[in-house]
Amino acid sequence: MDVKTQKRIAAKILKVGANRVKIDPESLPDVALAITREDVRRHIDDGDITKSKVKGVSRGRARAVAAKKKKGQRIGPGSRKGPKYSRLSSKDRWINKIRAQRKYLKSLRDEGYIDTINYRKLYLQSKGGLFRSVRYLRNYIAEHGLAKKRLPEL
Repeated sequence: MDVKTQKRIAAKILKVGANRVKIDPESLPDVALAITREDVRRHIDDGDITKSKVKGVSRGRARAVAAKKKKGQRIGPGSRKGPKYSRLSSKDRWINKIRAQRKYLKSLRDEGYIDTINYRKLYLQSKGGLFRSVRYLRNYIAEHGLAKKRLPEL
């Protein structure tokens, strides 16, 4: 039995595509006899004609990937797209660098390697961006004789 027309009418009534219109196989002969929109509407009300649910895209795989990323996996060289300094912003690099230098200066001051006057001077120089890294800071202190005693190795 050809129910193409009935499917098309039902699709318009249900406001879906014809592929989403499902007709109950047992009531197929009755539906085939429906000619008007009212007939089709009656079959919809009776439950002979229904619309199927929309198929979604599963988030299962996406959740699995997100869980791995949360663990710190999937970050190897093959997964990286941008250049090194695009992945870590210049501000974040500055924060990491200045925190390391300040921590080092504080430890030198607390352990008596430098006095408070030199500490303050070096602190402000660090803030000004004079030192590229903690190693450069240590070399600067050693070369300029700012340490009271021999500096510990890094």
